[in-house]
Amino acid sequence: MPTAKYRAADVGGLKIAYREAGDPDAPALLLLHGFPTAGHMFRDLIPLLADKYHLVAPDLPGFGQSAMASRDKFKYTFANVADEIDRFTETVGLKRFALYIFDYGAPTGLRIALKHPERIAAIVSQNGNAYEEGLSDGWNPIRTYWREPSQKNRDALRSFFSPETTLFQYTHGVADPSLVSPDGRSLDDYYLSRPEAHEIQLDLLLDYASNVALYPKFQAYFRQHKPPLLAVWGKNDPFFLPPGAEAFRRDIAEAKVVFYPTGHFALETHCQEIAAEIRSFLARTFG
Repeated sequence: MPTAKYRAADVGGLKIAYREAGDPDAPALLLLHGFPTAGHMFRDLIPLLADKYHLVAPDLPGFGQSAMASRDKFKYTFANVADEIDRFTETVGLKRFALYIFDYGAPTGLRIALKHPERIAAIVSQNGNAYEEGLSDGWNPIRTYWREPSQKNRDALRSFFSPETTLFQYTHGVADPSLVSPDGRSLDDYYLSRPEAHEIQLDLLLDYASNVALYPKFQAYFRQHKPPLLAVWGKNDPFFLPPGAEAFRRDIAEAKVVFYPTGHFALETHCQEIAAEIRSFLARTFG
């Protein structure tokens, strides 16, 4: 079984931790995680793909083992996060690659695609949204914060960082919650418990409105460049709804959309099935 290596890169003075596996000369897949997790969400997927592909899974700035710079030194916006990961790809020598985008990884990766469409070989979207119809009513408290970024509305979102909410994210819509390892969510809770972590996450929740504003540009990118796209979607996701996956076919007619009877963190219960779809998809993409 291919062995993952755990590394860190200095990207403009900021440490970006990442895990890597596979032959560096093989076609590359950049794995971008979401909230509230880190690159460890790919711990089971990486060994299933690394015999044929070069896998690189960074922790986004402020997440996991990457630097959690103070808010007065690093402004936590998705534009800045994407710029940092863009520079990270150049630092570690990724010239052209496929993207795996999940949750926060979607606006991060798609911002990179807008800047460098020639570098994106394909996209795997696992509950990575780019359409307004994909946003559930679970976003309503966050929408309220976007409309009125008061301290009251900011404080109303602090329950998003509780262990109970993390458990909900991992198990909602899962037929058999005993299949979901407690390891990942427990590590997420640890990272969320660090000093200033909540304020960083609240900054990002506020700035998520900028991602929704970019949806038309993401969709124009899909129509113009037609990247090969595979959507593998937990259909019971309480945040990103199935219509968000189906909408990809509106802009990329050849996109393949596969639903699984699970929730937001689909890899926790359907890693083998998703890995098989990705292997088939990338084989067609890279030959």
